[in-house]
Amino acid sequence: MSHKQQLKIGITGQQGFIGYHLTNYLGLQGEGVQVIPCLDDYFSETGRLQEFVKQCDVIIHLAALNRHANAQTIYEVNVELVDKLIDALEETKSTPHLLFASSTQEDRDNEFGRSKQEGRKRLADWAQRNKALFTGLIIPNVYGPFGKPFYNSVVSTFCYQACHNQSPVIQVDAKLNLIYINELAAIIWAIIDKQKGAVEFRIPHSAEKTVSEIDALIKSFRAQYLEQGIIPLLSSGFEQNLFNSFMCYNDIDSFYPVLYKINEDSRGRFVELLKTAGKGQVSFSTTQPGITRGNHFHTRKIERFSVIKGKALIRLRRVGTQEVITYELDGASAAYVDIPVWYTHNIINIGDDELYTVFWINEFFNSEDPDTYYEEVQLPQYEDAKYMNGSPN
Repeated sequence: MSHKQQLKIGITGQQGFIGYHLTNYLGLQGEGVQVIPCLDDYFSETGRLQEFVKQCDVIIHLAALNRHANAQTIYEVNVELVDKLIDALEETKSTPHLLFASSTQEDRDNEFGRSKQEGRKRLADWAQRNKALFTGLIIPNVYGPFGKPFYNSVVSTFCYQACHNQSPVIQVDAKLNLIYINELAAIIWAIIDKQKGAVEFRIPHSAEKTVSEIDALIKSFRAQYLEQGIIPLLSSGFEQNLFNSFMCYNDIDSFYPVLYKINEDSRGRFVELLKTAGKGQVSFSTTQPGITRGNHFHTRKIERFSVIKGKALIRLRRVGTQEVITYELDGASAAYVDIPVWYTHNIINIGDDELYTVFWINEFFNSEDPDTYYEEVQLPQYEDAKYMNGSPN
């Protein structure tokens, strides 16, 4: 598409959930895109609304009332917003590419869905009369960070409740077609960029989940992350998007910082930094000069030693053999050694300063099934007196 030097895009409902994210997304598209500010008050001030539409090459009409005690009010307000926008466009003879955010609620017998269907029809008629480009977006259930609980979506409600010790009540375990807010913003931008017009443009959903499935996942996030400090196993894009949404409902001003448990003895300190479900845990240790850690082997665990400060000697010996393999590592050139199963191993601080080592292992330590078996790396008949002051970790 050949844009003007700068494409000016206006978003009604800019302060809402979708409007907030869409404004941010468009702001990442470079200097060729300018988002024209639009306040909700513009719909109460004819002159300001007209001035707004005159500036825009593209208008995305998101402003709408989703919930109200009186269902008829939802219909009346949403249709009135459409009419006011049409009046401003016609009064100023503006013909921007107009995108209208409707919903799959059109397929249901409720006032919100009917208001969206009627609004889409009226805007399509305006576009046809004025030879303007129009795209009527039929959008599935949208979820993501910062949605308003008890208003925008069941996801925002459940995330908020999980982070505030509340238990959701599932009234109907419906199957929902869902799209993540970032995915929706990318599709809308592609429609603008490629000038796609359609009276009915159905946005594809990226996930299909029941309400109970969403609830179970969010509860598992709470149990693992908030209560145990474990990053959950996020086995799909949906689960990653849901977890990122969940994180944004946590009261970060009071939750962080979370103190690590520091295990300390004469050798130095050992701290578990991070636990990830299915991806293991990351820890670090400090080791005093001349001290040895380790002298054990594993039969199933995958382990990596990364020296980031100080000088270390890492030694390995396959169980049942006599050959000792040695590596000297210096934190000045940060490096790592992976430990194969059935290799007893240790790490020795051979420098004059404290040794800093980061460890990754593919599973959490379980005292009832540690898969950790003590065996000296250096066989007695081959001991090197220089490194005989070690002790098992």
